[in-house]
Amino acid sequence: MGINLAGLIFANVGEANLPELTSKRTIASVPFGGKYRLVDFPLSNMSNSGINNVALIARSNFHSLMDHVGSGNAWDLSKRRSGLTILSPYKGHSFRHRIEAIYHLHGYFAHMKEEYILLTNSNFAANIDYTKMFEKHLSTGADLTLMYMETELPKNAVSPLVITTDDEGRITELLINPKTQGKCKYSTCSMIIKKDLLLELVQECMSANNLDFRKNLLQDNVGKLNMYGYEFKGHMATIHSVEDYYEENMKLMNKEIRDELFDLSRPIYTKVRDDAPSRYGLTSKVKNSLVAQGCLIEGEVENCIISKGVHIGKGAVVRNCIIMQDTKIAEGATLDYVIVDKDVVVTEGQSLSGAKTYPIYIAKQSTV
Repeated sequence: MGINLAGLIFANVGEANLPELTSKRTIASVPFGGKYRLVDFPLSNMSNSGINNVALIARSNFHSLMDHVGSGNAWDLSKRRSGLTILSPYKGHSFRHRIEAIYHLHGYFAHMKEEYILLTNSNFAANIDYTKMFEKHLSTGADLTLMYMETELPKNAVSPLVITTDDEGRITELLINPKTQGKCKYSTCSMIIKKDLLLELVQECMSANNLDFRKNLLQDNVGKLNMYGYEFKGHMATIHSVEDYYEENMKLMNKEIRDELFDLSRPIYTKVRDDAPSRYGLTSKVKNSLVAQGCLIEGEVENCIISKGVHIGKGAVVRNCIIMQDTKIAEGATLDYVIVDKDVVVTEGQSLSGAKTYPIYIAKQSTV
């Protein structure tokens, strides 16, 4: 049974600090945890929350995203009515700004039967029950409800959003890129708002050529609109840089974090690829690692995340690495603190070493 709430996911947000991982894909389709993409998390959260009408707004590099999400069947979003829609630019409109994107797609929103919209980014991994946020939005009579976390500001975040709330949770101040120390109410930029109000605010911003969503639509309306904060208290891996990407993937070695992110009562779904179980050769050694299906491990693997279809040859030593799909690491190669993208070939005897704070990145389809 669906709820009176549609979902809107922005697939390209936050790519400025991630040119390596997003040069050929959206941030939404960046692999995470060996078998998932980042978009799997907002899609699964929405599906698990009874949101049956979801749109993905993709500005560029969205072919791999389209291939991954398909009709939305993996997330039970393949419906005769509503379901999953990918909204991309059409001739004459570039979607450079979030406000522009919503404005030029007003026809899509006008035909949406749901009264409320949940807007969210796709540069995070978290298991969120949006029904609780929606219940609070309705019970407070808010015009807009903004999700936040009580945490220190992420060090690599670009112009982070910080809110102040009163005792009832009403937002009294909203700051962009403040100088703050210690814990604060850091906004995750997930928000719920009435569809008609959103379109009205977007129209006002477009009329005045005010195209900064956070400044013009959010900050300028504090005090004018009834805005509330909603605190998310779970684990959220937000990706703002390659260093974040490495660090947040490696946190999956922690069983408590894995159990929270991949809660069996609220599963994270992904596109299924039928691979055989992974095989381990007589010379293989695997320690403290996550290995997806379809791999052939003949060398030594320690503290690594290994995606589907990876082959690690005899005598190869791979430590503290993220190895993406269908990569081949030849005999005798040594890798330490390396992020290896999809379909890479690391040739025999190569030695590559980065650092925990500065992992080396090998681009998709490269031969090293």
